[in-house]
Amino acid sequence: MNDHIELVNELEQLVSESRNPYTLDLDELGSLALLETINAEDHRIAPAIKAVLPQIAEAVDHIVDAFQHGGRLVYLGAGTSGRLGVLDAVECPPTFSVSPEQVIGIIAGGDAAIHKAVEGAEDDGNLGIADLKRINFSAKDVLVGIAASGRTPYVTHALTYARELGAATVALTCNPGSAVTRCAAISICPVVGPEVLTGSTRMKSGTAQKMVLNMLTTASMVRCGKVYQNLMVDVSASNQKLYARAVRIVAEATGCTLQEASEAVQKTGHQTKLAILHLVTGLDIRSGQQLLEKHHGRLRSAILEVNHG
Repeated sequence: MNDHIELVNELEQLVSESRNPYTLDLDELGSLALLETINAEDHRIAPAIKAVLPQIAEAVDHIVDAFQHGGRLVYLGAGTSGRLGVLDAVECPPTFSVSPEQVIGIIAGGDAAIHKAVEGAEDDGNLGIADLKRINFSAKDVLVGIAASGRTPYVTHALTYARELGAATVALTCNPGSAVTRCAAISICPVVGPEVLTGSTRMKSGTAQKMVLNMLTTASMVRCGKVYQNLMVDVSASNQKLYARAVRIVAEATGCTLQEASEAVQKTGHQTKLAILHLVTGLDIRSGQQLLEKHHGRLRSAILEVNHG
């Protein structure tokens, strides 16, 4: 019982768990007024993230460095936080044509916890460490521990273990001064305030986390040469929709017709970046591949070499 009281007292100190003074009449509102209230609170999220952009940028620098040296980005969390990490990780291969092993999402309780809560998993700190050992986590990797409350033992123990290995560690939370911020070298803490529905951190806190995770992977992939202008030139054309997207991207980047873009995508084995290089410079496929390798996949610098070589 004393442990439960202690936990209640701890939660009372968390911003994300406190009552929102602007939503005390939530249960009396009609549908439109209720939605307006939620929307008004959602407007607090982007400014909160703007305040922590320097910390997000620092994390991106570490992720880019890890990728360039064969390391991985690992997201780890429990409940909603874990699911958001898994979601961002699994979106990377089809978006940027990276290996599923380059960005990994780990959730307390394993894959089953994606669909249904696994009781007690988030309270087991040793489980967080075991899950990192299972993927052979090393000093080359970057660990982003995600915990809206900032106190999840599964996350704090994993961050501490990763830091002891010498890996770059990042805490993503919505509660300043919480335990995870003391376990990681970099703390990203957008303070979005109390939730519309007290304690429902899948709302503002979850949205803030999703936005930050999007920034971490997108900015890192841009800096690694996965983007040309603002186009996803490393998109993997693995189905009809993605093939159509690849054709459209090639046409947008080169100004060619859709037919010419489709032929180039086919000719290059569905390699969007190579198709653009071929059309813009006239290089044959083999020479284009060699040039892209020379420039570590950075399309803009490869084009510049041909045009201004």
